[in-house]
Amino acid sequence: MLTIYPENQAERDNYKLLIGSIIPRPTAFITTQSNAGVVNAAPFSYFNVVTADPPMISVSIQRKQGDYKDTSRNIMETGEFVVHISDEDYIEAINQTAANLPPEESEVELAKLTTVPSEKIKVPGIAEAKIRMECVLERAIELGGTPSSPTCDLIIGKVVCFHIEDNLYENGRIDAEKLKPVSRLAGNNYSKLGGIFAIARPE
Repeated sequence: MLTIYPENQAERDNYKLLIGSIIPRPTAFITTQSNAGVVNAAPFSYFNVVTADPPMISVSIQRKQGDYKDTSRNIMETGEFVVHISDEDYIEAINQTAANLPPEESEVELAKLTTVPSEKIKVPGIAEAKIRMECVLERAIELGGTPSSPTCDLIIGKVVCFHIEDNLYENGRIDAEKLKPVSRLAGNNYSKLGGIFAIARPE
């Protein structure tokens, strides 16, 4: 078995090992809104659940040469964002929002997506998503790099409202096959849900 020490190779080489190994990764499609009212949208695959009491999610947003990405900056300034679950029906549009636009331009308009008002926060959601979660910022943690120049912001968000398409929801559970979630692999590759199997937990 090959043994590799992270300190002996470049950051990009470590990145390739991480994103090629930790797969599939659920992808959060996040909308935020700037103080100027511009709605920003972007996908992030460093994303997961934190706790259910209260419901919280985490997303790690990498910086660009030490500077905030639009999503991070908007979250820090407004304290609000919407997380959407990526699915097969609108993954092409989600991919379009990964374009590197200036802050004053909206990726939502570029991808021809439809905004919908949120219930408890000002940031709008995306109508094409089957599941969206209105979130408020619980905590932002600077990580990586150096104290004066972190490489990422770990965003912890508290979910204050769930929106779930009717046909996905039954007896408090989500039907994964109807959701058709899409997850991230490495490079330009994504994966669909694939086969499902069950293993009973030991008592």
